Amino acid sequence: MTEPTTSADIPRSDETLLPSGDATLCAQAFGTPSHPPILLVAGAAASMDWWEDELCERLAAGGRYVVRYDNRDTGRSTSYPPGAPGYSGTDLVTDALAVLDGFGITAAHVAGVSMGGGIAQHLAVLHPQRVAGLTLMSTTPDGPHGPDAPELPPMEPRISAAFTDDAPEPDWSDRAAAVEHLVQSERPFAGSVPYDDDRARTIAGRMYDRTTDIVACQTNHWILEGGEPVRHRLAEITAPTLVMHGTDDPLLPFPHGEALAREIPGARLVALPGVGHQMPPQQLWDLVVDAVLNHTAPPR
Repeated sequence: MTEPTTSADIPRSDETLLPSGDATLCAQAFGTPSHPPILLVAGAAASMDWWEDELCERLAAGGRYVVRYDNRDTGRSTSYPPGAPGYSGTDLVTDALAVLDGFGITAAHVAGVSMGGGIAQHLAVLHPQRVAGLTLMSTTPDGPHGPDAPELPPMEPRISAAFTDDAPEPDWSDRAAAVEHLVQSERPFAGSVPYDDDRARTIAGRMYDRTTDIVACQTNHWILEGGEPVRHRLAEITAPTLVMHGTDDPLLPFPHGEALAREIPGARLVALPGVGHQMPPQQLWDLVVDAVLNHTAPPR
């Protein structure tokens, strides 16, 4: 069978609303349902828009069924009052299962970036039957260090300063000001690969337009109560694992990726040259797509 090679050839579902407990999640699929499924899990305060259409299409063109979704408080998924999220980190793990159920997927390859990588680790440890494989991007072992899990380097000082910056927030009702704030807030996390302001502005604008409450989106994930850490159980993971980590990550320096690859049996580490703590920039898509397609290929 010849796989589709252009975006016009890639089937794409409408945005679909799915139940998960007391919440509703917005999700979308690219590709053919009979192909091996990949579930894309976004990072904190990021809607599924950051898994760009073209990136999803390229994965689908490689013969994968690609599903992305909005975490709670992002995009069209259920929103909560700013500062008062009515859910926990454990609920975000359950939400991923609800998305799989909504698309009739028994087990998927789960690809998570940053916070999404933490969700993916919990899925692999707590629900191994639902995880055919893992791709962990720009993330870290979920849990404290110990005798068999050494302490990892802290974030760079410029990132600490960004988190403690008490500059006034924008008028979130002013679309242009809010989008520009989102774009500039991402800049310190970029690596030496040139940061594409225009591309980031397009994605941030789309997220702003789709998100029910942008203030909640930018607030609630940072104050969630998490579930039980799973770092001490990473050795139990049996799903084939690919770790992709930027060599210039200022929030979770490269040794965080090395630790994941060391603590998960058989994991493979792929360095992303010049990439920071960010979604893989377009300049690295050839490397990322090839690695993910090879990693998720059905056994022969």
